[in-house]
Amino acid sequence: MAEIMKLDGARELDFDRETVEQAYDRWAPVYDLVFGGVFSKGRKAAIAATNKIGGRVLEVGVGTGISLPQYAPHLRIFGTDISEAMLRKAKRRVDELRLKNVEGLAVMDAEKLEFPDNSFDVVMAQYVVTAVPNPEAALDEFARVLRPGGELIILTRVSADAGVRRFIEQRLQPVVRPLGFRTAEFAWSRYTQWLSGAHGVELVERRLVPPLGHFSLVRIRKTEMAAAA
Repeated sequence: MAEIMKLDGARELDFDRETVEQAYDRWAPVYDLVFGGVFSKGRKAAIAATNKIGGRVLEVGVGTGISLPQYAPHLRIFGTDISEAMLRKAKRRVDELRLKNVEGLAVMDAEKLEFPDNSFDVVMAQYVVTAVPNPEAALDEFARVLRPGGELIILTRVSADAGVRRFIEQRLQPVVRPLGFRTAEFAWSRYTQWLSGAHGVELVERRLVPPLGHFSLVRIRKTEMAAAA
């Protein structure tokens, strides 16, 4: 049965991390109601891709555990989140639905995952990359704990590089940041820049998903070359 562990709880959070944690603690009571339906199509697509790969799965930003019942029962799932309030709801869901394939839940920083290298066949990150203080550090960590041949599956909002939409996103940024969101910092060029500098990873797929065509499902494979490095 999954238990919530607060790992390395003595670490002092910086302001940005504390803001994110507090924001998602506030979202916890209404998260499923507000976001469950809106993001359902993207979530189903990401989980379908994960189920095809199989093995051991790390879901970073597992939140209230809304995805957990959708994973194939033969997968082994470990969920992490920055919000303990979110994880309490996830644990209730695991217990109520008797999800025996969930091996653990832990409060953990996405930028400093407390797992050994090459621990998971899939790392799933749904709407997480745009919410962490240092996205590139988080992506590096996702790749580190992924086994060679495994896949990083990201659901993410992709902002505009230019034009009217870019202008609007920049104006919205100060409004949505206290809610734990960013609107203007994550154009696709930022992801491609990380991919070009990261060792032993390759883009497999980028697919637009609802809502509004502003979100993408991204699959990144850790190559076998990474094991030899």
